[in-house]
Amino acid sequence: MDVQEVLQWVDELVLSNKGKHLTNLQQAVLLGVWDSQRYKEIAQTYRCSEANVKKAAIALWDMLSEELNEKVSKSNFRSAMERYHIGASIVGDCVHSNVFQGNINVCRESQTSAGTPNERSPSTSNPDKVQAKQRHDLTDAPERAHPFCERTEELTTLKQWVLEENIRTVTLIGLSGIGKTSLALELVEQIKQNFDLIVWRSHQKFPTLESLTTNLMEFCSQHQETQLPSLIDYLSAHRCLIILDDLQETFSRGELAGTYLPEYRHYGKLLKQLAVNPHKSCLLLLSWENPIEIATLEAENRHCRTLQMNGLGNSAREILQERGLTDEDKWPELIDLYAGNPSWLKIIATTIVQLFNGSVAQFLSCPTPFLGDLDSLLLEHYQRLSESEKLIMLWLASHLGLQLTRKPAEFTFSHSDFLKAIQSLSRRCLIEKTAEKGEPYFTLQAVIKEYVRDKSL
Repeated sequence: MDVQEVLQWVDELVLSNKGKHLTNLQQAVLLGVWDSQRYKEIAQTYRCSEANVKKAAIALWDMLSEELNEKVSKSNFRSAMERYHIGASIVGDCVHSNVFQGNINVCRESQTSAGTPNERSPSTSNPDKVQAKQRHDLTDAPERAHPFCERTEELTTLKQWVLEENIRTVTLIGLSGIGKTSLALELVEQIKQNFDLIVWRSHQKFPTLESLTTNLMEFCSQHQETQLPSLIDYLSAHRCLIILDDLQETFSRGELAGTYLPEYRHYGKLLKQLAVNPHKSCLLLLSWENPIEIATLEAENRHCRTLQMNGLGNSAREILQERGLTDEDKWPELIDLYAGNPSWLKIIATTIVQLFNGSVAQFLSCPTPFLGDLDSLLLEHYQRLSESEKLIMLWLASHLGLQLTRKPAEFTFSHSDFLKAIQSLSRRCLIEKTAEKGEPYFTLQAVIKEYVRDKSL
């Protein structure tokens, strides 16, 4: 039997007993034990403690033991699952998972919705297609944050692009911690019934483009006797949603934005192929910076869209309220100072509780924006910059703003290189553009400005 069938059945069991799906850690435990990994190895792969893995495993074994009326443990999990053969069938809106000693009937939303093409509705004459509709692999995805910070406008835009306009490549860009992953997870939850296959992968786990594409093709080809020649063939054959996180890991450090590492040098060609050639799937990219190819294809009105994520604004108040901060009248100032970045605000809120007993007013009385643990986060962005970008950032840290038609005399590089560096910083979401007397005017956020000042000391 296939491990994905096991994951699906156990997920249904957890949902029926606990009212929620398997967590990412629980999925990692099941996959690891199925492959005969030790708890220590699973912990290293998942990047958590061995104690947390054991805790998650014990809860799973207890639940499975009760359901199967036999003692299930790490040593006999696979044999128990193979002995109690799971058969899945879809009847109406209910999925029935049958074992020899009992049934689990889990009713859930129909796999089809109004307006869904007929060819995507379940068909008993095509079992491979029915199985494909059940294949959602989110083992690489982080757990969904609760509560989800309101992003109604962004969600509406993304759903329109993906479901109504059938955009083939959607890119979410923004600084680390801005909420790209949380938004993508919420989007997947709301539109998953519209896709046959869903897979979430992180570029951090794949050292080369070939290893990434091979993994995706292996996932798409399960349960099929005939292997298709390329990734785009699978995207044409099935309605797929592929989420690729941490795209910035494919780019070189110390170069302008979007310069690929040698092992990913052909990535741009793949992105162009997936955008230009017709298929019925969607590629969702999450990145700190926008690939050059995506910006070009979008300008040519191809099937590409980019959503740059900004701060939360007033909805960030939920974060401060959760942490019990006081001086509510000062919250808008705090939110504005840290650009509404949810991750930054969570870190700073913790500092305010620890050092200022939760008083936002006392914290804001400090003379400059406090960085604290934000320093290490911003360092990741700063280390990616080219030398020309660092010079511009340093200049902006001590000036109110920069106009494109007035290249500072301190910059010895050409005006062409000056514009390229500005464009690169913009693609990295590190500078903000406003207008002064109708002319573009570039500035730095207060926190970034403070960080660059510290670097220059």
